[in-house]
Amino acid sequence: MRVRLRFRFPVRALLILLPAAALAACAPAPIYKTDSAVVTASPQQVASAPENFHGSEVIWGGRVVNVQNFPDHSEIEILDYPLDASQRPRVKQSAGGRFIAIVPGYVEPLDYPGGSLVTLRGRLEGTRSGSVGEAGYVFPLVRSDTIHRWTAEEMREGHPNVSIGIGIGGWIH
Repeated sequence: MRVRLRFRFPVRALLILLPAAALAACAPAPIYKTDSAVVTASPQQVASAPENFHGSEVIWGGRVVNVQNFPDHSEIEILDYPLDASQRPRVKQSAGGRFIAIVPGYVEPLDYPGGSLVTLRGRLEGTRSGSVGEAGYVFPLVRSDTIHRWTAEEMREGHPNVSIGIGIGGWIH
């Protein structure tokens, strides 16, 4: 007598779900706690209606544009990008505007060179008019005690290093 077990569907489902679960497990945890105090408004939304967000907490990130130091604080201009589940800037997506992070004390510009990727949690303190090139611009201001600068290794964590494609290759001499 022959007994036939039916494992087709569960085995197939496991073959599909296992790699996805493994990749999700490798992604780093968010660096800042998100709670009900954190609003999800973008810098553009805050710039257009700052009175609606004054004093709110945000978790924003992006690419460092410039660092300026003053006697009692530093200001870091940041080009905003959406954040992934680990709160890393998604630089392959469209930028969402600029904002200024106000940090107490002195920030070494060499520690935050232009192009560095950062994430911060801070409190909105209104806006400031300025310019980007020749164009007028309204910058949301975020007071933050800590800013996380992402390393290249941290940006790669949890992302598969696999690519699949079709193409033609060859050497030209």
